[in-house]
Formats: sequence, C-alpha cells, structure tokens
Amino acid sequence: MREMATPDTEAREGNQVQGNEQAEAAENPAGNAETAETTEIAEPTETAEPTETMSDYTKELEASFRKIQEEDIIAGTVIAVNEEEVILDLRYYAQGIIKAQDMSRNPDFSLLRDVQAGDVVEASVVKMDDGQGNILLSRIEANKILAWDKLSQYKEEGHDVTVKISGVTNGGVICYLEDTRGFIPASQLSMDYVEDVNPWLHKNVKARVITVDRNKEKLVLSAKVILQEEARASRDKRIAMIVPGSILEGTVENLTPYGAFINLGEGLSGLVHISQISEKRIQKPSEVLNIGEKVKAKVLHTNNGKISLSMKSLEENREADKIEELQYKSDGELTTSLGSLLANIKFD
Repeated sequence: MREMATPDTEAREGNQVQGNEQAEAAENPAGNAETAETTEIAEPTETAEPTETMSDYTKELEASFRKIQEEDIIAGTVIAVNEEEVILDLRYYAQGIIKAQDMSRNPDFSLLRDVQAGDVVEASVVKMDDGQGNILLSRIEANKILAWDKLSQYKEEGHDVTVKISGVTNGGVICYLEDTRGFIPASQLSMDYVEDVNPWLHKNVKARVITVDRNKEKLVLSAKVILQEEARASRDKRIAMIVPGSILEGTVENLTPYGAFINLGEGLSGLVHISQISEKRIQKPSEVLNIGEKVKAKVLHTNNGKISLSMKSLEENREADKIEELQYKSDGELTTSLGSLLANIKFD
C-alpha cells in the first residue's frame, strides 16, 4: 500500500531534489555556465523591410503634375534616337519628341553621330500634343534664346572653342557655335595674310568669340588672337633664355631716327639705340648702317620682353683688345713701333 503524500513528505522530497541539484552543480560548474550562456543568447529577429510611402515620390509626383505650356523651355534626357527624331524623358506624363529638322541649323550636324542616349537636351515646346500623345519640341527655337547667353559668357571669359569650318565666303569662313551661325573674317584666320579661304573648308579651327550682338544675330570669332598670344608666349620664353653680355649676329631690317632694328632670327628682333651704334657721334643710323647688312651686337638687357643691343660695346672691346696686345718693357716703353701707331696720323 502506497504511502500518501503529506506536507512534511513533500518538503522532505523538495529538499532532497534541491540538494541533488546543488551537488551536481558543485561537481560540474562548467555545465552550469554553458546552461546559463545558452539561456542568455536571444534568437535573432528578422529586420522589417522599409515601407515605401507617397513622400518618397514627392519630386516625381510634382514633376508629373507640373504645368507645361507652349514656348516653355524644358530639359529632358535622351532615351532613344534615330534618323528621324529624338525621344526625351521629361519626367512628365508624356514623352518629348524633337524632329531631326528641329534639332540643329548646322549643316554638319548628325542625329546618330552627335546625340546619344543619356544626353540632356534643352528644347522649346512647340505643341502639347503631336497627335500621338507626345509633346513636340524644338531645340532650334530654344537655342535662339539660350545660345546668346552662352556666347556672351564665352566672350566675357575669353573662352577658347574649337569650331568646324562649314562654308566659305569672299571675306572669310562660316562656322557654327552653340547652333548659332558665326563668321571668321579672313584677316582673323591666321597671323599671315590669307588670300584664299577655300583650303580652310571642313577644317577644325581653335578660335575665340570677339563679337556678340543678340539683336543683329551677329557672331564673330577670331583664330588670330589665340595664335598671337601663343607666339608672344613662345617669344617671351626664348628672350628669357638670352643671357645679357652675349654677342649675337643678325641682319639690319629697319632703320629709324632713334636706332636700328636687328633681325636675330627665330622671330626675334633687337634694337640698337642710336647712342649704341658707334663710338662716333652720328646724326642718324643710316650714316653707318644699311638695311640688309649683317652685323654683330652685344646684348645689354632683355627687360619687358625687349632685346636691347649695343654695337658700340663691341668697338670698345676691340679697342681694349688692341691695348692688351701691347707689351710693355719693365721701364714702361712700348715694344711695338711708334711709327706703326702713328702711321695714319698727319701732323701740321
């Protein structure tokens, strides 16, 4: 017959179980640590995916509901192009279409060559519906307004551009910049005189905008100003390399009342002031020099990009050399013949 459990019996059994657990804990402390550690580790919870709201599309919604009217100038991204038209993403409920004839006035312009997907194009709204639900645009009309602002900026900043010569006239050549017809006079094509402009056709020319007149739609460019600056910089660099005191040889190229200009070659010229031409007193350079005559001169200085020369210094040096050639005896008498020194002197 089983003994009925009493409160005293349950207490004794509980104490016995607790004593057994304490004994096991004393015998295996590591096991308790593992149990505690396992209990403390929480299973990872899944990260909730961010929920999209209407506020995330505010800009797109505002763009799609903005009001576009005819003659507005808007920008779009090219998403397709073919020989007949360019298709633009306007971030609007309708796409934009620019027909080939409305893209550029430049006869050398090619849709397939000059327009690629991803390009951003500004154009003017011609029609809100081209009959197929697209907005009809014109880049030519937009450039009539936008281009002149850019051209004025080019002129103010002295911005150099490269243009292709697409036509020739009697007085110069035709080019296009920012889809605007420009003119380069023959006198502004080169530093040299240009008689025939036909060889320039289809060539690329580096030029600078020198005239912008929006009212008269007049755009004038010059390649000469850039060439002059490059030549001047090269000339200044060569002059800076000339050492004062050097003796240079050149050709008399011009005579003026105040001196003679000597062509030193390599595009360089130097001035011999009238006071530096001869030890003799002269009234004008032509008394002792002739154009085309070869001469030698000493470099005095190269200040401010100018070469200052002296022929008189060479004469003085030659006289000094003659004196140094004279040998003196210990008593100071000359070893050279006095007669030879006075041979050309006449006495009264």
